[in-house]
Amino acid sequence: MDRHKIEAVLDEAEATVASGGSVAPSGFWSAVTAVKRDPALVDAYADRMGRIDRAALKNWALLTLPLWLGTVVAVGATLIGLVLVAWAYSLQGNTAAFALLAGLGIVLVSTHGLAHLVTGSLMGMRFTHWFVASVRRPNPGVKVDYATYLRAPASSRAWMHASGAIVTKILPFAFIGAALAADVPTWALVVLILTGIVVMVTDVFWSTKASDWKKFRREMRFAEPVSRTPG
Repeated sequence: MDRHKIEAVLDEAEATVASGGSVAPSGFWSAVTAVKRDPALVDAYADRMGRIDRAALKNWALLTLPLWLGTVVAVGATLIGLVLVAWAYSLQGNTAAFALLAGLGIVLVSTHGLAHLVTGSLMGMRFTHWFVASVRRPNPGVKVDYATYLRAPASSRAWMHASGAIVTKILPFAFIGAALAADVPTWALVVLILTGIVVMVTDVFWSTKASDWKKFRREMRFAEPVSRTPG
């Protein structure tokens, strides 16, 4: 896709977003792919694409929060989850198990987006909002500023996407130690192990096709030509 075509696509995408529509029919994402392949195009179009993507968020997201507010909520939820886990140490039997599992559930949801936020920020990306995509996809997400995303190396973009999935897979197994220390009933340990297995199976059969690992693989393909360039 040449510059003339990219500019035509972006003109159409801007008009569509302004009228409340989706950027997808305009060919916006094909233009993004073309820009990712050419560093010169990134310099020319990253800011404009970032503005279009940011405006489009308001059309498709069920709920958006300013970055600072969403981060406060996510960090607060994480702390509440950890307090529940700590509380389990002072409880006994099934009560301790429920407190620990409730804490895990909260931490699983809240840390996924935080992992993206922290990893991306360390790699030079900025973020603009927290959001909930839809009733069917209620898990909170954090929206990257697409201009800074495009300017980041492809491998950095890939690992930003992977970070949330990695944290989500680690946590159920990491909590086994806490469960043993809290002396919760065996069934709670089984639930932790099954949760970890379910998360891994979900990654294999869903995330690789529609979520974080799909995006990881997509961005790593852009990194491959760079990695093969002679020293």
